[in-house]
Amino acid sequence: MTTTDITAAAKRLNLALAALPRAYPGPGGAVAVLRDGEVLARHAWGYANAERRLAFTPRTLFRMCSITKQFTCAAVLDVFPDISTLDGDVAARLPRLAGPVPGAAHLAHNQSGLRDYWAVAMLHGSPAEAPFGDTEAARIIADTRSLQFTPGTRFSYVNQNFRLLSDILEARTGQDFASNLRSRVFDRVGMESAFVAADTRAMPDGTEGYEPMALGGFRAAENNIIWTGDAGLGASLDDMIAWERHIDTTRDDPAAVYSRLSAPVCFADGQVAGYGFGLGRGRVFGRAMTSHGGALRGWRSHRLYIPAERLSVVVMFNHLSPAHLAAMDLVAAVLGETPSGPDPRLPAPPWAGPYIEPETGLSARVEAGAPGQIRLKFGHSAEALDLRADGSAGGEGGARLHLGDDGGLWLDRPGDNASSRLTLLPASGRMDVEGVYACEELGAEVTVVDAGGALYGAFSGRLGQSRMELLEPAGEDVWALPCPRALDHTPPGDWTLAFRRDAAGRAVGVTVGCWLARGLDYARIG
Repeated sequence: MTTTDITAAAKRLNLALAALPRAYPGPGGAVAVLRDGEVLARHAWGYANAERRLAFTPRTLFRMCSITKQFTCAAVLDVFPDISTLDGDVAARLPRLAGPVPGAAHLAHNQSGLRDYWAVAMLHGSPAEAPFGDTEAARIIADTRSLQFTPGTRFSYVNQNFRLLSDILEARTGQDFASNLRSRVFDRVGMESAFVAADTRAMPDGTEGYEPMALGGFRAAENNIIWTGDAGLGASLDDMIAWERHIDTTRDDPAAVYSRLSAPVCFADGQVAGYGFGLGRGRVFGRAMTSHGGALRGWRSHRLYIPAERLSVVVMFNHLSPAHLAAMDLVAAVLGETPSGPDPRLPAPPWAGPYIEPETGLSARVEAGAPGQIRLKFGHSAEALDLRADGSAGGEGGARLHLGDDGGLWLDRPGDNASSRLTLLPASGRMDVEGVYACEELGAEVTVVDAGGALYGAFSGRLGQSRMELLEPAGEDVWALPCPRALDHTPPGDWTLAFRRDAAGRAVGVTVGCWLARGLDYARIG
């Protein structure tokens, strides 16, 4: 780069940094930008604890949440270079599972087929702020009887994949997870203050995570989860800078930890996977990138590395603003790129409507969005897909809707290794589905009530009784049960309730699922 280029990039970056507090408002935050191993920005603003007036600094301890997953894999690979040697340990922790059992690599690549345990906890009636610790986790994991898909064939984000790996690491080494991370990762890369922040109720330096209030302002978020290898990392911005420097310093060493974590991963059919060893693989502005986000109620973080540019970005917010978008703003500033947006001139497609995806059994509601966009309600939350000149629509995560040669609407999700023809649902459904339905596999129930001409539903099980939610019609005998709050950082998405009827037309069963926990059958008991 010329001196002029460097000066222009620095100016763009300074403007982007100055814009962050207003573009992503909240109590506080911190960001770092590194290029060629050098720190271009190490910046913090606002408050780590607004009530106690504790400033947010580069040394503030922060919940990195799911960014933990890559560190869990790093520690496991340090002890077990051939991760398949742990396959028997995985099987031993799933004693009731019938059929194929995932291997340790399937866990590390989120290809296990397991249902996410924080999502399953909602089916057990857990309130959003309920305690969820080792006891609850162990019971849900050990009770697993079936999978969502054959291991290795699909991707699905599952937190307990990494809890299982950290538990197995503890058992095999005779050291707790914190000691393993300290000796095998933190000390080696210079993450001096990093630690395992398992208890989400408090941070040792007083840092709080905040969520917005309906009438404005912020309140301290309430969390009661105990976590380990899935999301337990606590670290400062300076700790993460040390990690990013280590990545760049060892970039040309194939035996280095990050080289192993970011090595190509495939599905069983040979298709390249977009996730492996706790890292997402993707592209930004035409360049390959590895990245991961982290979140809990009140906390958002994101880190990425673009090897061709030797560029690292770390973002930490102690509030619910989208950290990944802030990271993209900083990348765009450094590289001099302009994010593309939808073309508002493109007409709305004729294929909006309610569908069901046949493999997962989940509803896929395609609705009008902002000019040049449509909204797809299928996964965690509604996805905005940009309309394209060829009549299709696509999003930043790779999801694509398009008409096939057969005239049907197809949903491609390459990150999940899935492509399927959606089934159009008949118009909205019948109301005569009220009753109590039980899932033998979970030992849990879903109750549907006609309350004055409106259907409401709720879950109950070993973790409690959830509140009643107004059901949303998705099509004939298919309803969505909203989950506006959950144990995890965002709810697992609306639950699809697909009812079954007998020959007489009576509703006798329902299949319940969301993207994180699919295909659970309930039979009517009352």
